[in-house]
Amino acid sequence: HYTTAMLRQLADSWEKYGSGLITFHGQTGNIMFIGTNTQNTQHFFDEVNEYGWDLGGAGPCVRTAMSCVGSARCEMSCTNELKAHRMLVNNFVDDVHRPALPYKFKFKVSGCPNDCQNAIERSDFAVLGTWRDDMKVDQAEVKNYVADKGRQYYIDNVITRCPTKALSLNDDDTLEVNNRDCVRCMHCLNVMPKALHPGDDKGVTILIGGKRTLKIGDLMGTVVVPFKKLETEEDYESMVEMAETIIDFWAENGLEHERCGEMIERIGLANFLEGIGIEPDPNMLSHPRQSSYVRMDGWDEAAEEWFARQAEGGN
Repeated sequence: HYTTAMLRQLADSWEKYGSGLITFHGQTGNIMFIGTNTQNTQHFFDEVNEYGWDLGGAGPCVRTAMSCVGSARCEMSCTNELKAHRMLVNNFVDDVHRPALPYKFKFKVSGCPNDCQNAIERSDFAVLGTWRDDMKVDQAEVKNYVADKGRQYYIDNVITRCPTKALSLNDDDTLEVNNRDCVRCMHCLNVMPKALHPGDDKGVTILIGGKRTLKIGDLMGTVVVPFKKLETEEDYESMVEMAETIIDFWAENGLEHERCGEMIERIGLANFLEGIGIEPDPNMLSHPRQSSYVRMDGWDEAAEEWFARQAEGGN
């Protein structure tokens, strides 16, 4: 929240060293100062620092991150969004201040698959809260909902709208959930919040490469870590280390003015995963191959490796 005194102070400094033109349209909440020469930039930077403001860059840098209010207020939250947000931003504060990357890089954290931050579409590194055990169902509350608005309402607005047909309403007005087919779309939880809640085995899914149109069209993030626990300090540190690895790989292999997602499209997901040291996982596929022909040599060995990894990780 800005006071008028703060804004006057900023405007006076910018009149002194720049054009006086200020815009408040940054998507991530930044104030942007537009129009100056190289000579005046550092003077303005120093003056603003003196009265306690922080300056970043609007070029090829790590941008101001965003997270939802999440666990502070929301019953659907599956992780500590604000902690994940703070650890990521604090670690990359140098890259916020002194641009040294191919282009911009954004972190966004949403506490559940509702993705209120639109992290999947808007961030290079999206952290989404999720769960991997069974959804919690309060059957008494399900019956209250049905008694209030009738069976037909919930059949039309919940059961038939489940994208994988994982829900069914029994004759006794209890809800049956096929958790193996649930894709965490959150629709049923949003319509019946008193009756349905995320499970207890909570963690996050990490997606890389979301962005708006640039060199190629809009991209949604690609799943790179289907499920990761975020509980201990080590868990959070390993997430930050992974972000460092990804940014380093992109900084080395990305072309100028190329977002991380565009680099992945150019070099291929397999090469990207190999570069950051992450094993491929079927959950990373956005859709099956379009060609019906596939080479089977090495299939058995690959399958054995996959089952061995599953046994070790338990994911």
